[in-house]
Amino acid sequence: MIAPFRTDSRVSPQRRPGMLAIACCVGVFACKGGAADEAKSAEAQLVAGVQTAAVTTGPFTETLGAIGTVAPRAGHVAALSAPQPARITGVYVSAGQHVVQNEPLVELDQTPFRAATQAAEATLTAAERAHERAVRLATEGILPRKDVDQAAADLAKARADAATARRAEQLSVIRSPIGGVVTRMTATLGATADVAQPLVEIADQAVVDILLGVNSTEAARIRPGAKVVLSAGQNATGESLGIGSVADVGGTVDTSRRSVTVRVQAPTTRRPLRISETVFGQIAVAVHANAITVPVEALVPEGEEFKVFVVDQAGVAHERKVSVGGRTEQVVEITRGLTAGERVVTYGAYGITDSAKVAPVQQPAATKEKP
Repeated sequence: MIAPFRTDSRVSPQRRPGMLAIACCVGVFACKGGAADEAKSAEAQLVAGVQTAAVTTGPFTETLGAIGTVAPRAGHVAALSAPQPARITGVYVSAGQHVVQNEPLVELDQTPFRAATQAAEATLTAAERAHERAVRLATEGILPRKDVDQAAADLAKARADAATARRAEQLSVIRSPIGGVVTRMTATLGATADVAQPLVEIADQAVVDILLGVNSTEAARIRPGAKVVLSAGQNATGESLGIGSVADVGGTVDTSRRSVTVRVQAPTTRRPLRISETVFGQIAVAVHANAITVPVEALVPEGEEFKVFVVDQAGVAHERKVSVGGRTEQVVEITRGLTAGERVVTYGAYGITDSAKVAPVQQPAATKEKP
């Protein structure tokens, strides 16, 4: 603070004008310094480089995001085992390989199968002759009727055994009953096949389901027939795969994953889905006709609540608490706190304070997605 200038009777009249000039100069410099400090303070409050977006109103589809995998549909999977214990002499395919119907997959040692077929055929021939003899002798009254019945029973068993042996020999070369992809291969060359253990599994990759996992609360909001936007990977930013629909919502909780399975079917996708591929689905659970929405980036968490920064006509950002409804990966529904037409800070919202003056940057024009 500058002390007021006072004249002193002891100062000579000749020196008084010079002292007045010095005092005026000091006052001018003090005023300039105060103006500079105020300018610096205003500059410090200006936040540049932020982006803003208008608060909009219109139809809003609330979605739930879930991660899942592609799985073969029941009834379109074949698990193939050996017809009887035998040594594996040929393995012609590997896991992940595409196969066509009737293509050979695994071959077993043919020797025991051929021997069994020959023995069964010989037994069948003998049974046929014995049955013919019994019938002839019974007609002549030499043999009782019960011997004919026994011969007929033996013949029937021989025929069944021969058919089983022939079928086993056919199955000794394991072939694919359907066209698809090999999802599992456990056959090892030279090992002995176990009839209780499938050697190879084939799945029709053209008929698959997407199995999404959600918690019990989310499952209660999902209805069969709901639309599902599908993306490759673990989030919505992955490759777009198309749109499917909910076929079924599981009635039990998977004990291993602690989640409820939502089965989604997508008859047409932008590319063929691969079995065990990770897929992200956005499941539509509700549609609000006139919802107020803002980009997700505008929300700033504050404890268990949220706030946004509303920019007025003068470019000043004002903090305002809002209530949040549904949300998607891009936008969020605001149920209280905003009106359509207002502008909110999006990019940079975490770096400003209440009543800060912002200088929004021009956002680049959105490019149209190529079909």
